[in-house]
Amino acid sequence: MDIMIYIFLAGFAIVFVYGIMLYNSLVDIKHSVSQAWSNIDILLKQRHDELPKLVETCKQYMGFEQETLKQVIAARSQVASARETGNIGALGAAENMLRMGLGNLFAVAEDYPELKASEKFRHLQARISGLENSIADRREYYNEAVKINNVRIEQFPDVIIANWFKFKPRDLLEFSDTDKQDVNIGKLFG
Repeated sequence: MDIMIYIFLAGFAIVFVYGIMLYNSLVDIKHSVSQAWSNIDILLKQRHDELPKLVETCKQYMGFEQETLKQVIAARSQVASARETGNIGALGAAENMLRMGLGNLFAVAEDYPELKASEKFRHLQARISGLENSIADRREYYNEAVKINNVRIEQFPDVIIANWFKFKPRDLLEFSDTDKQDVNIGKLFG
């Protein structure tokens, strides 16, 4: 009879320790998703801060192209709003608008040789292009972390711990098909 108690206690201890390990693993994954989002958020903030400088530089040369500048400004506001609320779906749509607006802006800049020759414009264009590339890289890392999170909270036996402690699935940061197409900004200025 005493041996049965020891076997039961040993089995309970093994299940308990295994449950703790699963819980800690899920917490680590959840924080990886948060960290990945934070990395994107920092880059979005940096780009958000650079865009007004680009718009002001362009205004000096592009007096009658106000519609293009307004598109970039409106898209910038939508990205900021989605970023601040953490609305991943809205962020994807706003990012698409912003990339299209920047593509239009850089295409229109082709008609302004003085603007293209401006050192400030070239610096801002390179800075924003670099941030765009970094955002794309971080988005890939974020989506991988989200995928791992979402798979783990659905797998058995993790699903038991995940449901018990209310771990939630996260949304992928997806962009529309047009946004997935490569925008070669360098080609516009070649």
